[in-house]
Amino acid sequence: MQWAIVIAAFLASAVEFVEAFTLVLVAGITVNWRSAIVGALAAVATLAVIVATLGVALVTLIPLEVLRFVIGFLLLLFGLKWLKNAIQRYSGLKFLHDEEAIYAANLEQARARGEAVGTRLDPFGVVLSYKSVLLEGLEVTFIVISFGGGGANGIRFAALGATAAGLLVILVGAFVQAPLQKVPENTLKF
Repeated sequence: MQWAIVIAAFLASAVEFVEAFTLVLVAGITVNWRSAIVGALAAVATLAVIVATLGVALVTLIPLEVLRFVIGFLLLLFGLKWLKNAIQRYSGLKFLHDEEAIYAANLEQARARGEAVGTRLDPFGVVLSYKSVLLEGLEVTFIVISFGGGGANGIRFAALGATAAGLLVILVGAFVQAPLQKVPENTLKF
């Protein structure tokens, strides 16, 4: 077994899975769990179709160096965006959110429109969860291709590391989701 590939893919993918889990958690808490889970499962199904149809073509038709450069560049842009926002928030250039006031206002607006806040399928919750899991899942796919594309059976070992990371994040997240609900949004964003 190529442990370096497994461990590298595990660590890099774990970061993306934590981001996806956090956003699904937000959708579950603020909208409802049914919408969050439906959106996440739909994104996983979409990812499966994308990987099954385009995955082999990406690895075989595009030179690995070009693929790694493009993937690395995109991941760098995503990371720089998050870093810029975090620096702006904590330097005072971007306002921190008052989560409780925003939640109370949104809840009051829903009640004023006569909407029941419950377990019905909410399009906003589904879309929030869907796009989050799809984006982070695509990043995991890029990580697997980038780390696993260089050697024999590399994709398989990178996929093993990424799968292990995903399962671990889901299991740990399920156990600690209650305490995580108490962490302020601004702290989570940093």
